[in-house]
Amino acid sequence: MSSLREIYVKGLTMENPLGFAHFITHADGVALVLLVILTLMSAGTWYLIVTKGVRLFRARRTSNDFLAAFWAADSLDDIARRMGETGVTDAFSHLVHHGFTAIEQHRAALDGQKTRGLIDAGTPDEFLTRAMKRAIAQDKARLEYGQTFLATVASSAPFVGLFGTVWGIYHALMAIGISGQGTLDKVAGPVGEALIMTAIGLAVAIPAAIAYNAFARANRNTLAALDSFAHDVFTFLATGLKGSAAADAVTATSAHIIARVAARAAT
Repeated sequence: MSSLREIYVKGLTMENPLGFAHFITHADGVALVLLVILTLMSAGTWYLIVTKGVRLFRARRTSNDFLAAFWAADSLDDIARRMGETGVTDAFSHLVHHGFTAIEQHRAALDGQKTRGLIDAGTPDEFLTRAMKRAIAQDKARLEYGQTFLATVASSAPFVGLFGTVWGIYHALMAIGISGQGTLDKVAGPVGEALIMTAIGLAVAIPAAIAYNAFARANRNTLAALDSFAHDVFTFLATGLKGSAAADAVTATSAHIIARVAARAAT
């Protein structure tokens, strides 16, 4: 016990050259590559956390605004006019736009304004169902952007750090064996430095795991609400839009949105 106390006091009272900087300076190529990998993992994780977090916050606000306007509208014509002014701003308006466009396209095919293809096959209800399923699939793919990366980082970063620790301990013990100085004060420093890699791996993995679970829960709730909303939209479009005067508004909505996309692409 006295020898351990002396080593501890010596470490506090004397200048200790060991540390993270010393570890980086004396690290070999393998350790540096692993450190770069962990750094890239951390940078990518925090980039996704910030961008997806901001996007999720904005999507919730715009979705709430659209749903409030949708349920307060007097008819589908009002919804079509509103979308003609604002365009597609969230997953729910994207779903409604796909429904409007599907009925417009199916009517054009039935009236002979466009050549019927395989995509136009089936009844109007079947065609509308396929269009809305495509919209939900597109929104799901957009919501799940970056989730695979977060899951990969959360599951692999600790093992990358652990590999760096094992590699560092191996080289530290080799160096101690060559020097012939195997006392505790000579072993503890290099081995402690090697453990830094495990700490870095955990520091990278923990935010990724938390972010993955948080975004997965938010996406699951959004898709559940979108699927429920799709049933209402299908009912309204299948029973209310057929034969109504909303076709002109739908056409204007589609043309307006196409023009907005073209303008963004040009800039």
